[in-house]
Amino acid sequence: MNFRKFFRSFIYAANGICHVLKSEQNFRFHVFAAIVVTTVGMLTGLSQIEWIIIVLSIFGMFMIELVNASIERIVDLVTPELHPLAKQAKDLAAGACLIYAICTVIVGLIIFIPKWSGIIL
Repeated sequence: MNFRKFFRSFIYAANGICHVLKSEQNFRFHVFAAIVVTTVGMLTGLSQIEWIIIVLSIFGMFMIELVNASIERIVDLVTPELHPLAKQAKDLAAGACLIYAICTVIVGLIIFIPKWSGIIL
């Protein structure tokens, strides 16, 4: 195993994360939402399993946003002009992000509403 290549791969990954933070508004929104959810979770007193679900949801969203950005870049590289299939590829990747975001909101509501109802009532 080449440890230099192995450790260099972490630098490449960090570069990708920095790039998406700088260039993708939706990724920055998800980072903000993650900070809010984490703060609320700490104030609410989540169980260990609830934290596991929240962490998986947050990092799953980050992952799918990175994949979406990758697909957008690849499509732009392959065909810089407007093409119906290029648009479909980008729309499908964006749709996957939207579906997962809706899923995470539903999961968050399932976890947090019972906690809030105890506070509100």
